[in-house]
Amino acid sequence: MDLINPLYSVAGLLVGMLVGLTGVGGGSLMTPLLVLAFGFHPATAVGTDLLYASATKTVGTTVHGWRGTVDWRVVRRLAMGSIPTTIVTLILLGRVGEHSAKSGTAISVTLGIMLILTAVATVWRQRLLAWLTLRFGTLDGRGLTIATVLLGAVLGMLVSLTSVGAGALGMTALLILYPGLPIGRLVGSDIAHAVPLTFIAGVGHWLLGSVDVALLLSLLAGSIPGVIVGSLISSRINERALALILAAVLLIVGVKMLL
Repeated sequence: MDLINPLYSVAGLLVGMLVGLTGVGGGSLMTPLLVLAFGFHPATAVGTDLLYASATKTVGTTVHGWRGTVDWRVVRRLAMGSIPTTIVTLILLGRVGEHSAKSGTAISVTLGIMLILTAVATVWRQRLLAWLTLRFGTLDGRGLTIATVLLGAVLGMLVSLTSVGAGALGMTALLILYPGLPIGRLVGSDIAHAVPLTFIAGVGHWLLGSVDVALLLSLLAGSIPGVIVGSLISSRINERALALILAAVLLIVGVKMLL
């Protein structure tokens, strides 16, 4: 049996191009595509996408680390919260039965809600930042550390369930918590944190029998060139128009997952 399915590689190519163009995480696009278009069980879609994300984000972390745009203090704080909740979430999924109807429904509903929230964060990020900062101000010292660990805990649970959350939503939260850090360092830190998070969650799903290796290889075969092409042409595309189109797609797909 061939390991590479051209149809899945084309899907990976298209999603990779959108990731390169918009910066929105592939999980927001790939997981619902696998569930709605190709009929994979939500658990298989999530587990496969997590290892797919871990592989691609490792490359991104290497680049950011080489350029010095990773704040490892932020990464450690996030990981202190995310890794324990990831393990707990995977244990609970294993006990419920990851391929059961109950877990499939829970994953689909959570994924739908996350996609809708990602759509909102994609379009209104600046307004959300201004509104939240005005009302809650900024944290420092111990309060900032605790808030970052709690953010990591929430991301660990959400990413383990849906493979979505560490991108648009995680970045929005980091911008609120660390307004003094350059955006480039926050992006690098967010990507670096996603590597152990998606790897641990992906391995957990694999141990639970929810990773399709042939699908994973097919997606990577298409997405790697897709990300490169999307990144190269991103400067020629109207960013605002693209964000609106992407948000509309995420909103429609999110509602579809809930129905």
